[in-house]
Amino acid sequence: HVQLVESGGGSVQAGGSLKLTCAASDLTYECIAWFRQVPGTGREGVAAICRIGGGTDYSDSVKGRFTISQGNAKNTVYLQMNSLKPEDTAMYYCAAGPLGPGGCYTATYNYWGQGTQVTVS
Repeated sequence: HVQLVESGGGSVQAGGSLKLTCAASDLTYECIAWFRQVPGTGREGVAAICRIGGGTDYSDSVKGRFTISQGNAKNTVYLQMNSLKPEDTAMYYCAAGPLGPGGCYTATYNYWGQGTQVTVS
């Protein structure tokens, strides 16, 4: 099954930027998404991209600040995070899944990485 590895997390001051990277072991699934989770709360979908066509979607909380994109080799997906806020602090996870009838933002994600911590102070 596909393996996902996230990198790029860290600590940054409010207003700063970080770029997360998700490296996938293969191109089996059409959808790649970023989720985030704060301990004690549910996992929140942040952004999703469809490998075929490159369509993207974002949660309202990050729209206009975050950008999801894929590398030329299509097995790498990035999350550029600008104008970071303390409420963006969370563990960020990369996930992969098949394209569903509602597109990638509402797809079922079967495979997950281990996560990378983002802390905004």
